[in-house]
Amino acid sequence: MQLVMVKENLEDLPPVVLPDGYSIRHFLPGDEHHWENILNKSFGESNPPRSFDQIMGMDASCSPERVLFVTYKDIPIATASAWYIPSKGLKTGYVHYVGICPEHSGKKLGYLVSLAVLHRFVYEGRTRAVLQTDDFRVPAVKTYLQLGFQPFLVEEDQRQRWSNVINNNGFQELCPNLEEIVNGEIQEF
Repeated sequence: MQLVMVKENLEDLPPVVLPDGYSIRHFLPGDEHHWENILNKSFGESNPPRSFDQIMGMDASCSPERVLFVTYKDIPIATASAWYIPSKGLKTGYVHYVGICPEHSGKKLGYLVSLAVLHRFVYEGRTRAVLQTDDFRVPAVKTYLQLGFQPFLVEEDQRQRWSNVINNNGFQELCPNLEEIVNGEIQEF
């Protein structure tokens, strides 16, 4: 199972300030191929190919305002979605499908598009955010820790997995309560 992270409080979010030449907007008709391109560049090609319509468009949570893009010269180059999963509770938003074209890495765009998603949650009245990620997505984990997300244990093996991710990558300052977390209770996600 993927690692789970939670941000218990969405108050006092910093503003989204993009580097010069970049802007942010929500999904527009025809952006399906941009979304697919960003995810293929971020995560590699998949078989079968990723389809926005099948992955996102069929979901009841899908609305244009919830699928965000960072653009460069009006071309989407990063994305994240402000998802809502009813089983997580009315006040909880789910950060979904964060991806950045590698040629634009190093500009904190993953942080900024994810921050924009958190602002969207606040706009929708949500007070908490959750997400899922993988152990090997070290830059993503760092980004989420910088946004204030913390590890959330949902399976026994995640105690060691979280210890490895945090300690092997020097993220102790971003997760000072790691020992308390990994020694805590397994929780329902």
